[in-house]
Amino acid sequence: MRRQTPKKKKRLPTRSETPETVYAPFRSRALGFFTDIFMIGLPISLLVTAFFGYDQMHTAGGLDVIVGDPKARTNPPDPVASALQIGLFLVAYVWFWHRSGQTPGKKMARIRVVDARTLQNAPYWKLTLRFVGYFVSALTLVGFFVGLLRKDARALHDLLSGTAVIRES
Repeated sequence: MRRQTPKKKKRLPTRSETPETVYAPFRSRALGFFTDIFMIGLPISLLVTAFFGYDQMHTAGGLDVIVGDPKARTNPPDPVASALQIGLFLVAYVWFWHRSGQTPGKKMARIRVVDARTLQNAPYWKLTLRFVGYFVSALTLVGFFVGLLRKDARALHDLLSGTAVIRES
């Protein structure tokens, strides 16, 4: 009669054996962001131009209005066109981030936006807050660079929304 050998139990990996989370460096994040300006921003801008007319592209921008540039008084932006453009950006970015954690630019840079606590896809409300946080980061001018001073490379908009950007494994 053949002697049966006992089955080995599956062993869970120890903490030292689990893969370490690698946060995306500033350079990868910037590459993804600037790529998205062309891959998401350009089509949206062309759509708004087609709907509101070519003259809309020659008006002052929202930042011109905020800083009080004289151009904003002589050639003010159409508030409906501006709101539509920002709304389309919001929907596009949040949808991409929620669906896969990646916009086209982030996919190219091989990075993902995740919930900072769970490292899974973040909920819509956090991603919407992250998008609004982009404006806060832009207005402070240093918000995007906060990540250079942190181990986890989280920028101001990530800290405000509870998100992080990690390297794709």
